[in-house]
Amino acid sequence: MDSKSLTISHVATIVILGLLFLQAAECRKENIKDAVTYSAISCRKHSALLTDFGAVGDGKTLNTKAFKDAIDKLSHYASDGGAQLIVPPGNWLTGSFNLTSHFTLFLHKDAVILGSQDESEWPLLPALPSYGQGREAPGGRLSSLIFGTNLTDVVITGHNGTIDGQGAPWWDKFKKGLLKVTRPYLVDIMYSNQIQISNLTFRNSPSWHIHPIYSSNITIQGLTILAPVTVPNTDGIDPDSCSQTRIEDCYIVSGDDCIAVKSGWDQHGIKFRMPTKHLVIRRLTCISPKSATVALGSEMSGGIRDVRVEDVTAINTESSIRVKTSVGRGAYVKDIYVRRLTLNTMKYVFWMTGAYGSHPGEGFDPKAVPVIQNINYRDVVAENVTMPAQLDGIANDPFKGICISNMSISLTEKPKKLLWNCTDVEGVTSNVTPKACDLLPEQQKPIGCAFPEDKLAIEGVKLTTCSA
Repeated sequence: MDSKSLTISHVATIVILGLLFLQAAECRKENIKDAVTYSAISCRKHSALLTDFGAVGDGKTLNTKAFKDAIDKLSHYASDGGAQLIVPPGNWLTGSFNLTSHFTLFLHKDAVILGSQDESEWPLLPALPSYGQGREAPGGRLSSLIFGTNLTDVVITGHNGTIDGQGAPWWDKFKKGLLKVTRPYLVDIMYSNQIQISNLTFRNSPSWHIHPIYSSNITIQGLTILAPVTVPNTDGIDPDSCSQTRIEDCYIVSGDDCIAVKSGWDQHGIKFRMPTKHLVIRRLTCISPKSATVALGSEMSGGIRDVRVEDVTAINTESSIRVKTSVGRGAYVKDIYVRRLTLNTMKYVFWMTGAYGSHPGEGFDPKAVPVIQNINYRDVVAENVTMPAQLDGIANDPFKGICISNMSISLTEKPKKLLWNCTDVEGVTSNVTPKACDLLPEQQKPIGCAFPEDKLAIEGVKLTTCSA
């Protein structure tokens, strides 16, 4: 080979090597670009894809076995750094499955988990001990789509992937009175500690969407929850007999309460004696034409205390903060603190009722009268309101310590003639327009209703950046 040919050969080799290098660099760049990171209470040492277990994301193939097999295998890593199951893009039809400890379920942004509409895919569970029977029927309850009990360190998250309960058949059966058991929820976590549910869309649950119960140290953030506003009992988030819970940055459209705080039902909740306490709700947006932005009760027989609600927007919603209770509930709702509400198109701004009714049979104690006290609202702006407040306590057991300050309400074109309807309540108001009822007299010296300056322990929980 002459020197000229050798030179050409060298140049060609260099060009080819350069192109290969650039291609490799581009591949590395794409890998970096496609690297998935997320924030969580714990990162995991081990990882697997749902497709590793034979799952098919065509929206038709049932993948219950794949989910169960995957979680069963990954559970073996609980003591070795934990594990995560990645749900890739696709439509993944499944029945109910159980989570495990030190585990993350991560949904890709184009992943959709679809709840099976076959009732046999939802196992029957016994009634909750603080309820005594199914909430909608005496015959127990069906397991949630994603279920867990006695767990530690569980994360359900993603890049706004979707969990769709496909609840329409359940809604139809419920409407026609055909169900003998309580409809399933989308997520139900029991007797557990260190829970995170974040950055996902939940929609069309057969009943409630997110239900942590008998659990503690719970972080719920960045959720979009969507249900038809015409379907009852499709609550957004229902913390139930839980402590140290943080709910923030959520957008909820519901046919029932956007958030309902609970703690057991009548004599069963009184006996179980597990309150919901130390709860913070912030930066919530709610649309619920037939129910509340945040409801306290009606199942509150274990007690509800130290609830802090701030920076909330409600639009086309029946009420902002609603206290629901009844004779027979017992226990208490106390130390409630609410500030910075922005409301538009509301039937009521504030609503309290001591005659909600709805009992689990005839065994409730009519002498079990709830205590409602130290309820604080401040810094509220509301527009297009039909009625500022409907506040009904219990005869001979008034709701006490109600404080409302710095509130401005503008009325709809056709407001109620009686703007403030108050019975069996006691409290004060300050800088409130329109003027409140006589049972809540305006203070001569301006006051600001209480809101705690300290932080709950759950507010100090820091998330770390993890890779999927």
